[in-house]
Amino acid sequence: MASGDRIKHIFGKSRNIAIGAIHLPPLLGYPGFPGIEIAARNARRDLLAFEEGGFDAVIFENNYDIPHVEFIDPASAACMAVIGKEIRSAAKIPVGISVLWNDYRAALAIAKVLELQFIRVPVFVDKVKTAYGIIEGRPKEIIALRKNLGARDVALLTDIHVKHAKLLSHYSLEESAHRAIAAGSDALIVTGQWTGHAPGFDEIAALRKMIGDFPMFAGSGADKDNVVELCRYANGVIVSTALKEGRNKPHEVNVKSYRQRISERKAAAFVRALQNHR
Repeated sequence: MASGDRIKHIFGKSRNIAIGAIHLPPLLGYPGFPGIEIAARNARRDLLAFEEGGFDAVIFENNYDIPHVEFIDPASAACMAVIGKEIRSAAKIPVGISVLWNDYRAALAIAKVLELQFIRVPVFVDKVKTAYGIIEGRPKEIIALRKNLGARDVALLTDIHVKHAKLLSHYSLEESAHRAIAAGSDALIVTGQWTGHAPGFDEIAALRKMIGDFPMFAGSGADKDNVVELCRYANGVIVSTALKEGRNKPHEVNVKSYRQRISERKAAAFVRALQNHR
């Protein structure tokens, strides 16, 4: 199945796709772990807020397992599988997973077991330096593992020039895009430099011209005020921070606390703004 067809098959459309991110709390082994029942309950609350707000899909992530590691330990993997099962069982919309920092192994395994529709791979073809070490993309290994797990139906949404990282490879954004497409990505994700920062409009406009109709998502910084402009070029957006209740938290790398839930009101306003884009 071609990438564009796969994206349309998963989300039921190919434009104006709204994916809500469910940020899990610190998981087992990290300070602040609230227990699996509370973590699952809050994930279901965020799922419901996204669904009632009119979102097309959700993706859950272990954002607050700080410090991150490239490949997570069994305790975190077990928590993500258990909470993911709760999300998947309750969801009326497609569900994906992102395992930070770049654990495609756990992501693909959990996606296969839970029958999730897609995963996010922050580093696919680039080489980057993060606060948690240097991470180099392994596209051949990722594609081979997906095949070996019998998970070919799981779509790969792959970042290029990902946020929270210094690029060490010498590819331009367009070169990284073409490398990712050639390596087997199903959709590209472009971001700003940090959580809450949107990619530049000129940047994604130029990228759209270079990649033609290949699927692309804006993976950070979307809000009700800029989503229409972002979706002039992107097929959709992945959003969470702008839709959480309460104020931003100073010195919080994820901008808001894991205790702040998704606001159904904000989610609905976001979707209404997106629906103004034709």
